[in-house]
Formats: sequence, structure tokens, C-alpha cells
Amino acid sequence: MLARIFFFLIGFGFTVVGSIYIISYLNLLTIGYNFLEYVNFIIRRIECLYAVFGIGIIVLTLLWPGIGGKKYELHI
Repeated sequence: MLARIFFFLIGFGFTVVGSIYIISYLNLLTIGYNFLEYVNFIIRRIECLYAVFGIGIIVLTLLWPGIGGKKYELHI
């Protein structure tokens, strides 16, 4: 149970850090980048991909069955 909470918090931290970078790079739109160039830029930056990795870790911690293989249990 503690491992699940630990990985959930790690995923949450990655999501927050990645989201902050994605929002901060919105300033590129004010200097002349269009939306497609902006998306192309952020998918190539590893710090923006932290948001995707974090969401993946959160989903895995919520859906991964615990020890004992109980299938029909709420995993929160």
C-alpha cells in the first residue's frame, strides 16, 4: 500500500512539473509561433513529456492489482 502511494505521488509530481513547463512554453505563441509549431516544440522537450509519464504512472498505480490478485476491488 505504501508503494502504491509513493508511486502515485511520484506520478503526481512528474505531472505537475511537466504541466508547468507546457504552460510556460505558451509564451512562444506570443512571439509568432503558430499552434502546430508550439505542439511540435513541446513534444520534443523531455521536461514536457514528464506530464505524460506522470499521468501514465498515476493510471498504473490506480489500475494495477495488488498482491493477492483480488480482481474486483477498488484500487485507491
